[in-house]
Amino acid sequence: MAARRHAGWRDDWFLGVALATCAAFWTLGGGLDARLANPLVFAATFISLFAVIIGSAFSAARHAERLAEIFGEPYGTLILTLAVTFIEVMSISAVMLHGDPNPTLVRDTLLAVVMINLNGLVGLSLLIGGLRHREQHYNLQGANAYLGVILPLAVLCVVMPGFTATTPGPTYSPAQRFALAFVCVGLYCVFLAIQTGRHRSFFVDAAEAQEPPNAPPHAPDHAPPRSTGFHAAMLVAYLVPVVYLAEQFAHPVDYIIETLRLPTLIGGVAIALLVISPEGLSAARAARANHLQRAINVIFGSALSSIGLTVPIMLVLVYVLGLPISLGVEGADLVLLVLTLALSVVTFSSGRTNALQGLSHLALFIVFLLLIVED
Repeated sequence: MAARRHAGWRDDWFLGVALATCAAFWTLGGGLDARLANPLVFAATFISLFAVIIGSAFSAARHAERLAEIFGEPYGTLILTLAVTFIEVMSISAVMLHGDPNPTLVRDTLLAVVMINLNGLVGLSLLIGGLRHREQHYNLQGANAYLGVILPLAVLCVVMPGFTATTPGPTYSPAQRFALAFVCVGLYCVFLAIQTGRHRSFFVDAAEAQEPPNAPPHAPDHAPPRSTGFHAAMLVAYLVPVVYLAEQFAHPVDYIIETLRLPTLIGGVAIALLVISPEGLSAARAARANHLQRAINVIFGSALSSIGLTVPIMLVLVYVLGLPISLGVEGADLVLLVLTLALSVVTFSSGRTNALQGLSHLALFIVFLLLIVED
């Protein structure tokens, strides 16, 4: 027992790295903006912050996964998605509050989250699962429930603003923003009630749901989880450094956008990669182990929480602070977003997936990356 306890603490050595990085930037980061013009300083700052934030997010996700084993689905996946949403909100807020106002950051981050989730992670998971298991099965009712909420919220948040006439440009009026925030939170809460209540079976693999109550549990591919309190405390402990480091990460991201004059979408992609990477690894592992339903819960749960929670929080923040915000996507990004949503409906319409569907989603993701620099 003692050996396993010590091993558990050794697994969390990265917490010391995160805290040491916070201390270093607390001590040396006061004049960070003035030193970013030096390419070596910029590269070291960006890479170190990016690596430590991702490492902390991975560690937080690991403890969220242990809580998932303790509580079972869909509660475990919900813990993971809410933790990642917290990181996302903190990262966007830090970048928005630093430097000149960036009205498109929320839109760019949301677009990047949708593209990475519905194309990158879906494509990678289906490809890995298809190559290893040929054909995989999932609960069709659960996938439809996710898409039934993701599609309207995605269109209302980043498509509809470009077609309203109340305000000029791809924006909403204050009253329309309030209505949008209410719809997002309302639909998300109703979805959670369904997911954790009367339709909980929609989000569990059909084969597992049919197992008898006395069936032996599946053996985990890692050490068994410790107490609920330990994993909850460690989850919070890893999220705290992320809050401070996200504020520091805003400096190089802002430098990329404002000083180097690179596309603002690059900032959104950088933030999205930070917050989605842990979930991406979790989804890929689940697909490889032929637990496609868990992969779908993680991927779609991430996309839904970003739209249903991040957008309302940011709308309230920009209203309180009086910051501008532009939500509507335009041009090629709009076409690619609509195509992604349509392809997702087609992919998750039969209860079975294969590698070809994964390749189709990955192709759209590659096009999205190319458009960032070539459009």
